[in-house]
Amino acid sequence: MKVQIAHSPDADDIFMYYAIAFGWVDTKDYEFENFALDIETLNIEALKNSYTVTAISFALYPKIREEYALLRPAVSFGYGYGPKVIKQKGKKLRPNFKIALSGENTTNAMLIRLKYPNARFKYMNFLDIESAVLNGEVDAGVLIHESILNFDKTLEVELELWDWWQELVNEDLPLPLGGMAIRRSIPLNRAIEIEEILIDGVRVANKRKKELSDLLVEKSLVRIENKMLDRYLDMYASNESISLSDTQIEAINKLFEIGYKYKEYECPIDVKDFLIPKEYKEWRNI
Repeated sequence: MKVQIAHSPDADDIFMYYAIAFGWVDTKDYEFENFALDIETLNIEALKNSYTVTAISFALYPKIREEYALLRPAVSFGYGYGPKVIKQKGKKLRPNFKIALSGENTTNAMLIRLKYPNARFKYMNFLDIESAVLNGEVDAGVLIHESILNFDKTLEVELELWDWWQELVNEDLPLPLGGMAIRRSIPLNRAIEIEEILIDGVRVANKRKKELSDLLVEKSLVRIENKMLDRYLDMYASNESISLSDTQIEAINKLFEIGYKYKEYECPIDVKDFLIPKEYKEWRNI
């Protein structure tokens, strides 16, 4: 069975998938074909139901819940860190300042819209945001992925999204950023198997982290390397990324609750109602 998997080209998604691509995981009778696309393109394609399995921003999920189930593996959360709003040093931002975001459907975009309701939003590829701030095309921009670790010295941080998240939730919960979803049209037994393979992929990647990281750098599959790559993977592709925990589920539910409160979504939903029911595998053997 052929399975299309779409993920972002940033280092954590590449790391979490390539243990499968390199044949380090038993993929049974599945043939995986991967596509690397920037996060907003992934979100837009998910709205079109384009790929069998796709990475998405968590904030998008309520809008695709009828077509996709949420998967447990390959998740990215912030633990005391996350995207950053940056601007030129010393620049004072007016209420209607222009800010560059990596896409309308991203988690950071939803949270930034709540923080700065009077701002003017410009959506662009995340790789272009830093330069847009530097050349004055926008007053500020939200850096994501590896960009948060190394940006121009003439820029400064206006807001840590983590701080705004903590203010919104008033609880010690991780910041939900991105996860994976699978088409509901896939037979349930197949969906369970695919999820298990993806979980194994992230587990093996973490177990063989040094070997896999070196191989990704050697094959020019990631944009950063050495200590910066290690640091980034420790942040977004660690053992916390293998499978959703109860705390992570609580955090996603809080994100959905906030989105519904501020009319980003048409109805409230509970994550647990939209996960693959693993119990089905046990029921079939009764």
